[in-house]
Amino acid sequence: MIIAGEASGDLHGAGLIEAIKSLNPEIQFFGMGGDKMIAAGLNAQMNAKRMAFLGFAEVIRHLPFIMKVENSLIKKIKEEDIKTLVLIDYPGFNLRFARKAKELGLKIIYYISPQVWAWGKKRVKKIKELVDKMIVVFPFEETFYRGKGVEAVFAGHPLIERIDSYNFLSKEELYKKFNLAGGKEILLLLPGSRKHEIRKIFPVSVKAAIKLAQKLNMQVVVACSENLDENLLIKQYSSPDYKIIKGFTYDLMKHSRFGIIKSGTSTLEAGIISLPYIVIYSTSSLTYYLGRMVVDIKNLAISNILLGENVVEELIQNDLTEENIIAHAERILSDNSRYETIKKNLGRLRSILGTGKASHKAARIIIDYVNGS
Repeated sequence: MIIAGEASGDLHGAGLIEAIKSLNPEIQFFGMGGDKMIAAGLNAQMNAKRMAFLGFAEVIRHLPFIMKVENSLIKKIKEEDIKTLVLIDYPGFNLRFARKAKELGLKIIYYISPQVWAWGKKRVKKIKELVDKMIVVFPFEETFYRGKGVEAVFAGHPLIERIDSYNFLSKEELYKKFNLAGGKEILLLLPGSRKHEIRKIFPVSVKAAIKLAQKLNMQVVVACSENLDENLLIKQYSSPDYKIIKGFTYDLMKHSRFGIIKSGTSTLEAGIISLPYIVIYSTSSLTYYLGRMVVDIKNLAISNILLGENVVEELIQNDLTEENIIAHAERILSDNSRYETIKKNLGRLRSILGTGKASHKAARIIIDYVNGS
């Protein structure tokens, strides 16, 4: 059984399923994931798109539904006599479900660690109790977990292999395909993939992007997550001054001049592709306040955490205003030396994250562990 609950987890879960199948085509996969995992061969008891909750209040409201999902997964474990559970990120659901699976005697492997080193160090005790094998994607996580007595191994980051194997459109092909203005650079906006994020982040960020683009003779393109209805964006703020493109995010990152990107996996993807950007994020006041009580790091952007310095600007919560977005982005775009320094520093991420083939390394670790070797 494999469980992932978000767009990034679905992406990495699909790569892991494909890698395991390449080593043993007879293995069957059950559980929860998104469209990519289902396409890769997951027999899904629930599509992860239905689990896109954000924040404490939202989760509480959906508790009856969450329990129903858990029960359907437990039923499938018993029906199929499943012996191994692979959890992918999504700690709120996965760590709770891990306890129930442990009681059924399953071996539990965690792939893509919860960021407990940032916000949930108390959860390490729970992980040590429940997780038999932790496969991490950041090198410092291996040291962190081993120091806490958790069996952990660094497999590299699957985004490296995904980006390296991606068949990019040329800039000319991208512009022609989507009828973009040939004489203008792209100002790229990635506002997130959850409805709650879109409502909080999109209006202020797209208004700022439009003003900035008009000032600098650029064009605004909004990269729409594949699991998001683009009409939600239009409903939040409709304007002829931006274009929505769905499904070509890596091409857009490669050929854009600058990015305004919601905190999350997309910031790391942009960093690996070496697109200079600023990080934006906002949530409900309650969720943010409770989150700040437990977060133990000064940076939210994973690129800054990995690089050990503030390479990209972070505009979080009350700092996320039109004025701040425009001011920070313009300062970078008007100073070529500053711009190139950011680009160069982001280029260091590749050497930190490994050489690729992380999914295959993780698949081999999982199969060897299950087989007892």
